[in-house]
Amino acid sequence: MRQINILWADDEIELLKPHILFLEAKGYAVHPVNNGNDAIAEVSNQNFDIVFLDEQMPGLSGIEVLESIKAKHPELPVIMITKSEEENIMDKAIGSQINDYLIKPINPNQILLALKKNLNKNDLLSQNMTMKYQRDFSQLGMEIANARTHEDWIELYRHLVYWEMQLEQSKDHSMNDLLLMQKNDANVNFAKFIKKNYVSWFQPNCTEKPILSPNIIKEKVLPEIKKDRQTLLLVLDNLRYDHWIALRSLLSEYYTVTEDSLYFSILPTTTQYARNSLFSGLMPADIEKLYPELWVDDEEDEMKNLHEEEMLVTQLKRLGYNEKIYFDKITSINSGKKLSDRIYKISQCHFSVLVHNFIDILSHARTEMNMIKELASDEAAYRSLTVSWFNHSPLFELLQELAHKKINLIITTDHGSVNIQNPIKVLGDKSIPTNLRYKQGKALQYNPKEVFEITKPLDARLPKSHLSSTFIFSTNQDFFAYPNNYNYYAKYYKDTFQHGGISLEEMIIPCVSLQAI
Repeated sequence: MRQINILWADDEIELLKPHILFLEAKGYAVHPVNNGNDAIAEVSNQNFDIVFLDEQMPGLSGIEVLESIKAKHPELPVIMITKSEEENIMDKAIGSQINDYLIKPINPNQILLALKKNLNKNDLLSQNMTMKYQRDFSQLGMEIANARTHEDWIELYRHLVYWEMQLEQSKDHSMNDLLLMQKNDANVNFAKFIKKNYVSWFQPNCTEKPILSPNIIKEKVLPEIKKDRQTLLLVLDNLRYDHWIALRSLLSEYYTVTEDSLYFSILPTTTQYARNSLFSGLMPADIEKLYPELWVDDEEDEMKNLHEEEMLVTQLKRLGYNEKIYFDKITSINSGKKLSDRIYKISQCHFSVLVHNFIDILSHARTEMNMIKELASDEAAYRSLTVSWFNHSPLFELLQELAHKKINLIITTDHGSVNIQNPIKVLGDKSIPTNLRYKQGKALQYNPKEVFEITKPLDARLPKSHLSSTFIFSTNQDFFAYPNNYNYYAKYYKDTFQHGGISLEEMIIPCVSLQAI
């Protein structure tokens, strides 16, 4: 193992000789200096792994030396050693990027612990994380095997996302394949659960069903907007639960989470079906029946989500809410730059709604652009790119301003997306949808064992375009490909993020209430 080099700067360095000998006996190399100028010179002349720095020295103070070191070597850990815990001293040290501090008199064990904490922190965290996941592996396996209700699946998905986020921070990637195997196993069993239970959720006498897309406004949004504070509903298209967990820390300075719930998107998990259902409070077949002028069939060329505001206003009136609302949609990067102009309009309404499509745009761009595919090469990179966008976006600036105005926030989505890997063959006429995760039509040819089929669409409250219309949904990481030019499209779409079908990532999605601090 490479020897660790320590720079120790203290004007009473001779009195610290026993500590230096202790560290050298442990295999560390200690380079002592007795003033700030020498400390700065030593750091410039050779490489150190860590610096012990006395806060009170004649000439340059420890704070001044710290600032000089960090200006040139921001990555170099510095541990401040001080006789005082005065608040102003510690504020200056922390502001100058101190990594840790010790209070005199110090003992050898304190020094050793500080070294391990600052030099081996990531290794220790990785080892600890790996051990915890290994202990939890069997428990996860039991949860997957025993999941019977929608509540079971929600809690299991939370558990899987927790470990996905934890292991992402670890330097030890040996557990990643094991977790991926468990996620795949979970999705296989989740697909069986959906096949067995989904249609029954729409029967009049069904009591054991999750909150679904048409229930969100009534169950989660309306109780919030009836409170005293103004509220913004932010619908982030294609927001997965793991994306929300990654974004949460950015918002924590401005908002407190009051409820972090998960609900089920309806099938197909697409904007046309799930988002229209969310805003209308109705299942697609009921929208088509009650408001035929608002529903657009799959085979029509017209955009499928042009009437969301009208659907929402109609639903709110049905629920007894008749106040004026502000509704807006952000469908491109350029229009997003105008978000700050919307602050005034939002602040004038008790309830506002903003739909933002960037995550969905990113998902499609990753499919079509090699550069984006490289930047978002896997699940972790996809999350990281989403967080990076949000952190530097006009949308985040808008939410910060709204928090200052004490306007509360509800964040939700219409569906998620899943990384697809396995092509399966389907055959149909030109009128069937181009979506890779679901198809519907009157002459579909497929292997029933490979899909979830709904041969009676009205049983699942889906529109019936033809007498013999059938809906089929891909599950797990499968996607549909046509036999003609099969190999090309199978390769082109493999390892992209798509939605429309059945997976934990697509169907179990967040609805979060936040209160402005």
